[in-house]
Order: sequence, then structure tokens, then C-alpha cells
Amino acid sequence: MRIAFVGKGGSGKTTLSALFSRHLARSGAPVLAIDGDINQHLAEALGHDDGPLDAPPLGTHLDRIKDYLRGGNPRIASREAMIKTTPPGRGSRLLRLLGDDEVHTRHVRRAGEVPLMVTGEFDESDLGVACYHSKLGGVELYLSHLVDGPGEYVVVDMTAGADAFASGLFTRFDLTFLVAEPTRKGVSVYRQYRDHAQEFGIRIAVVGNKVTGEDDLLFLKEQVGDDLLTHLVHSPWVRSAEQGRAEAGLDTLEPTNRHALNVLRETVDSHPRDWAALHGHAVEFHLRNARAWADATTGLDLATQVDPDFVPGPAALA
Repeated sequence: MRIAFVGKGGSGKTTLSALFSRHLARSGAPVLAIDGDINQHLAEALGHDDGPLDAPPLGTHLDRIKDYLRGGNPRIASREAMIKTTPPGRGSRLLRLLGDDEVHTRHVRRAGEVPLMVTGEFDESDLGVACYHSKLGGVELYLSHLVDGPGEYVVVDMTAGADAFASGLFTRFDLTFLVAEPTRKGVSVYRQYRDHAQEFGIRIAVVGNKVTGEDDLLFLKEQVGDDLLTHLVHSPWVRSAEQGRAEAGLDTLEPTNRHALNVLRETVDSHPRDWAALHGHAVEFHLRNARAWADATTGLDLATQVDPDFVPGPAALA
């Protein structure tokens, strides 16, 4: 299952991405965390405190990733013809979660107890000439070519605000958790996400964060209604962790917050994967990008990259 954490900047989405990833890993479940935020802090939130994470960023190795994933797909002539929305087809290399393929072995490192991939920072060479979505292309291609099975989890910490809708990446997930503080600004991003997500049938659930009492909880219920799934209370444990003083395990996390993590997992597990719908969204956004800019940029008809008889999933691995 693929899960995205989104929300306003400062809402706590990185903290919740890390807590949920650690919660899954602690249970023994296969889990991969991906830092897809322009502010790359997920490794630290996962408990990595040994200096920079020795993980080559996806965003700076996109050409190599394209070469590997396109494999022998005859519909993709070259890496230059492959854009971030290009869907897999017959001949493409598909990935198993945390497999021994080139992508995982090169780009995954352990942060604390959780395997982690990073998109990479927005560096000086990008200023004025690129947007962060060019780096997120590696995440989009990875998810499009991943065949993850039941009981396997990919948790992505996304960019703040509704910026994820600037690409098709928001359609790559089984469920999106929107982290909202109990303030008017905290729920403003929810309204943007709700409206865009409804248009494409994207499932979202709101997770209240930094709740300090019944008034905060009532405010969230009034603002988001039935989309409010659960909430976390203000956490001294999290504050201690951010100051480098928390115990390594989650056993001393507040009971209300441990319960919220259980609710998140139960909700994810109750949503079966619809491979056809997931692939259909990928194809739709690829055709949109082809018409909008990519055909003109590449000089090719990128609609021909769509393999009409291909649907990813366990059967495609054969």
C-alpha cells in the first residue's frame, strides 16, 4: 500500500510520516519511507543522527533510473523520450518492494529502523531554472513501476500545501492522510485537497494534530466533518524526540497517539488495491502531460508509450 502524508507547512506531516513508518517497521511489516518534501527532514525525524544520510538522491540520478526502468520496453526509445509520467508496459522493469534491483540497492539506506529513499534537496544549481517537481519525477516513476503486495507499505512525506497537485504524483497513492492543526489555516489546505481529490476519486482522510482539548477536536469536526479519521494530542514525546532526548522506542509515546497510529494502519489495510484504477490515473496524467508540453519538448507523440494491453500488478511480474 502507498500512503502519502500532506498538509500545511508546520502541521506535523513529517513527524507523522516518521511515526507511522516506525510504527509499521516495529510490527515487522516491510516498509519504505520516501522523503518527497523540498525540506529534507524525514531522516532526522526517523531517528538518524549520524550526519548526512549516505543515500544517493533520486532527483539527481533520474537518467540512470529511467534507463533501468524502461528496460526493453519497445515503446520507449531512449531516456530522453521517457518523462516522469511515462507508464510501464511490456518490457519495462518492474520493482518489488525493497528488492535487490539497482534502484533499491543504490538509493535505499536505513534511517533508524526504517529503510529510506530521499528525493534530494533543491540546490543552488536549480535556482531560477527548475522546479522541485523535476526532482519528484524519480518518486513518480518509482511508484509507477513498483508492484507492492499486501502487507507492504510505502510512506511518502510530500511537499507542503496543495503543491502536490502540480503533478500527477498525487494519484499514485492508495490513501492520502492530510495532517491538519485545529486552526483556520490548518484546515485551509484540506479544502483545496478535498476539492481536487474528489475530481479524480482520490481517497483522503484528515488526521488532526497538536490537539490540546475538546475545543480543538470540536473545531476540527466542524470544519472537516466525516473526513476526520483520528487525531493526535500535543506530544511531549515528540518534542523530546525533536530535541534529541526521546527514548528510541515508541512504547512511551502517549496512549492517545499510539491509538491514532493503530487507526491509521487499520484504515490503510481496509482499502484493497485497485490496480486498474491506479494504472488508469497514471495513463490519464501521462496523456495530459504529453499534450500540454512533452510532445513539443521531445518532438514525439508520447501517447504511443501507453501499452493498451498492460496493467501492472502481480500478474505482470511473470
